[in-house]
Amino acid sequence: MKRKWRALLPPYQAALRKYLKQGAAASERPALRLGRQAVALGLETLDLALIHEQALLAQVLPVGDPAARNRIIHQARTFFTEAIVPMEETHRSALETNLHLSRLNRGLSQRTTDLAASNRKLKQEIAKRQIVEETLRKSERHTGRLLEQSRRLQEQLRFLSRRVLAVQEEERKRISRELHDVIAQVLTSINVRLAVLKTDANVNTKDLAKTIARTQRLVEKSVDIVHRFAYNLRPAVLDYLGLIPALHSFMKNFTKETGIRVSLTAFAGAERLDSARRTVLYRVAQEALTNVARHAQASRVEASIQRLSNSVRMQIKDNGKSFDVERTLHTGKSRRMGLLGMRERVEMVGGKFTVESAPGHGTTVQAQIPFHRVAREHDRP
Repeated sequence: MKRKWRALLPPYQAALRKYLKQGAAASERPALRLGRQAVALGLETLDLALIHEQALLAQVLPVGDPAARNRIIHQARTFFTEAIVPMEETHRSALETNLHLSRLNRGLSQRTTDLAASNRKLKQEIAKRQIVEETLRKSERHTGRLLEQSRRLQEQLRFLSRRVLAVQEEERKRISRELHDVIAQVLTSINVRLAVLKTDANVNTKDLAKTIARTQRLVEKSVDIVHRFAYNLRPAVLDYLGLIPALHSFMKNFTKETGIRVSLTAFAGAERLDSARRTVLYRVAQEALTNVARHAQASRVEASIQRLSNSVRMQIKDNGKSFDVERTLHTGKSRRMGLLGMRERVEMVGGKFTVESAPGHGTTVQAQIPFHRVAREHDRP
C-alpha cells in the first residue's frame, strides 16, 4: 500500500501546484483524474487525504504570509473535494450492488442487515473524515510553528552574516593599521640604521657596537610584534602543546590585562579530542571571557572541563552581573553576536551550547561536545 501511496504522491503534488498557480481559472479535471487513479490503485479516502496533506505542506511551508497560506489551503480544499468524487461514486456503486443482491438472494431481513452494515461503514467513513480534518488542523498549527522558527533562523543568519563581514573588515583594518604604524616604522628605522652603519663602518668605529645593539633591539621588537599577531590569529601552543596549556596561557594573559582572576580545572583526556573540537572549546572560552571583561563587571571566573559518558563539557561561570539571555538573543546588541557565534561553533561539531544567567548568580556558559564526530544534515552531499 505504501508503494502505491508513493507512486501517486508526485503527480498529485504536480497537479496541485499547477492548480494553485492557475487560481480561479484552474480546471478541476486533473483532480478528478487523480481520484480515479487512486481508486484504480485500491487506495482509500484516508490515503488520498494523507497524500493531499503532504502535497499541501510542500506548497504552504515556503509561504510567509498567513493570509496567503489561508487562501492556498482554501483553494486546495476544493481540489481535494473534487479528487475524492470517484471514491464516493465507487462507494455508492458498491452499496447499490449490495442492496440489489440482498433483494434477490436474502429478502427483507438480509436487506436490513446489509443496510446496518452500510450504516456502520458510513460512520467509519465519517470518523475517518473527522480524523483527517483534525490532522489537517494540527498540521496547520505545526506549519505555523515551523514557519515562525524558520523566520527566526533566517533573521539570525542574516544578522550573523552582516556581523561576520563587519568583524572581518574591522580585523583587517586593525591588522593593516598595526602593520603600517608599527612594523613598517620599525623596519624603516632598521633600514636607516643599516644605511648609517654602511656609511660609518670604516669611519667611526667607536659607536658601532651601540648602533648594532640598537638595531638588534629593533629587530627583536619586530619579531615580538609578528609573534603577537600570529598568537592573536591562532595561538601556536594550541597546535603544539594542546588545549589545556593554550587555555592556561590565554587565561594568564587575560588576568594580567583585566585583573579578573580565572581558575581552570580540566581532565587530561580532553587532549584526545581532535583538532576541530579542541579549537571549538578554545574559541568558546576565549569569547566567553571576552564577554566577561566587556559586560559582566566580574572579579572571578571559574572554568572547568569535565568528562561525561560520551562527551566533554566545558563550563565557564563568572560572579558578575546577570542579563536576560532570551532578550539578548533577539535584539541587535553586540553580545548577541558572541552568543550566536559560540552556539554555531559548538553545534557545528554536533554539540550543545547553553547560557544561564540569573541575578546574584552571575552567568554560566556551557559547551558540551561528543568525543566522536556526529554526522549532521549539512555534512551530507
